[in-house]
Amino acid sequence: MSKSLTPDSFSPWNISESDFPSNGSPSEQLEFLLNYAILAPSGHNSQPWLFKIAHETIELYADRTRALPVCDPQDRELTMSCGAALFNLRLAIRHFGYTDAVKTFPNPEDPDLLAHVWLGDPTEENEEEHLLFATITRRHTNRLPFQNWDIPETLLSIMRTSAVQEGAWLTTIEGEGDRNAVANLIAEGDRIQMANPHFRRELAAWIHPSRKITRDGMPAYGQSVRQLLDFVTPIVAHINRTFDIGRGQAAKDRELAIGSPILAVLGTDEDTPVHWFSAGQALERVLLLGQAVGVSASYLNQPIQVAQLRPKLRTLLNRAGYPQILLRLGFGPEVKPTPRRAVSEVLLSE
Repeated sequence: MSKSLTPDSFSPWNISESDFPSNGSPSEQLEFLLNYAILAPSGHNSQPWLFKIAHETIELYADRTRALPVCDPQDRELTMSCGAALFNLRLAIRHFGYTDAVKTFPNPEDPDLLAHVWLGDPTEENEEEHLLFATITRRHTNRLPFQNWDIPETLLSIMRTSAVQEGAWLTTIEGEGDRNAVANLIAEGDRIQMANPHFRRELAAWIHPSRKITRDGMPAYGQSVRQLLDFVTPIVAHINRTFDIGRGQAAKDRELAIGSPILAVLGTDEDTPVHWFSAGQALERVLLLGQAVGVSASYLNQPIQVAQLRPKLRTLLNRAGYPQILLRLGFGPEVKPTPRRAVSEVLLSE
């Protein structure tokens, strides 16, 4: 990574595996492993997770104070984000020599408690797990245009198989007609969302000028906004429609979709929190597989977030199940990572 793209020395992205407390207590080891969990992706980089270490077990909670009630009213994407964090944690546990022991949704009386995780029997990670673990600190969402380079079908096949192994499915959008139809749904979703003042206000709350020191949200540099204009980004996102930002964003995202080598939908057979949680783990596995060979990803979830468009996307896919995430995949330039809160900020006291 070039110097200009390197996060500051105190960034969670700079975690070093050499700092693992191999002679520490299980609780100390578990706290260290959380440094990898917090590098998972999340909607608007809201980082909607909390952890508690109790009785040598990590408890993973959904932090609904960081929910996005307009674009994610059911906390579907929030739950998926927590699933992605769990997948990173599972990889880290195996990398440092233990079986990942996990019990999901352990307490029906507490829907916020998503998982219990603890160190199982000693084991050795396999080759794929080693590769994916090494990729955790290099995986960054890339919203810039991608090169017009083909993605090997072998990689896509591995991604599909991996998604199934995590309880989800992955399908690619084939054919010019279907790609155009999906791109049109993305653009329609942009226009609908941007016409909603509540959506614009929610979006604005999570976009920050690049100069602002913050550990969450989306810096303007992540949106490819020119530095001289990034201070107005939060303002433009929630002012009235005089600027017609919905139409402009629709055109931009449609162009991104058409120009991306691969459009893919990750989905599940059912549409419940249990399945959303599995989808999040599948998503992170797919993202890490791509990043391991230089394939970047970003999200064009508008046809899924807008309730009236989701059935249309489902019809286009011509398969049973529920689309959960719409991805664009391709080879892109290096990008700066979005900020992360430290483990100490997401760790609850026992």
